[in-house]
Amino acid sequence: MDLGIKGKKALVCASSKGLGLGCARALAEAGVDLVMNARGKDALEVEAQKIREEFGVSVETVAADVTSEDGRAALLKAAGEVDILVNNAGGPPPGQWTDWEREDFIKALDANMLTPIALIKALVPGMMERGWGRVVNITSVSVKAPIAVLGLSNSARAGLTGYVAGTARQVAPKGVIMNNLLPGLHATNRTVSLDSAAAEASGRSFDEVRAEKSAAIPAGRYGTIEEFGATCAFMCSQFAGFMVGQNILLDGGATNTTM
Repeated sequence: MDLGIKGKKALVCASSKGLGLGCARALAEAGVDLVMNARGKDALEVEAQKIREEFGVSVETVAADVTSEDGRAALLKAAGEVDILVNNAGGPPPGQWTDWEREDFIKALDANMLTPIALIKALVPGMMERGWGRVVNITSVSVKAPIAVLGLSNSARAGLTGYVAGTARQVAPKGVIMNNLLPGLHATNRTVSLDSAAAEASGRSFDEVRAEKSAAIPAGRYGTIEEFGATCAFMCSQFAGFMVGQNILLDGGATNTTM
């Protein structure tokens, strides 16, 4: 399927690994030129070069902490005008509700709510002027079904979801389509970290924890970054123009809900 976005330019945050990398690769396969961002320069450049060689698109890398004002300014300066924005950031650490203080919530809000909003405010006006744009915010299934040990993530991502719900409907008349993509359990470094923590806390092995979690997913497995990226690319495509302000679950059926 021709997604109709060949020659467009996308900024993909946190794209040196995991879900962000899956999105960057899928967009590149569709012919989209990329600005890739991550904190670690070496890993970022390795993956960017693979994409250049495999898909023949232009890839610019910006190693910066996008949650900081300086890092965000450097990224926006390098990116210039983009047609597609994929907001993505690693989630805050797990814990219990008694563990978190005000500063913990501020850090979570900065990474998973305020930074995506800042990038939207910086880049969407240009998309509106040009009459076309796509924004995909990678959030979490936790905005539909809160995960107890991820209270910081639940809070920050739910805040972003509320912001997007109103904003998406304001920018849609100008041809800018904004939606959220909600991952469940995917085979990434993040789930390795979470499953390792769960194993340590319960006294079980990592494999036991992973097998138990996989069994609870109707699809019987964790998702892959390839299928996640393909879904993101579709949400950025010419075919997504009537999808406005939606929260798209990609969790193998794990979230048991009708709506």
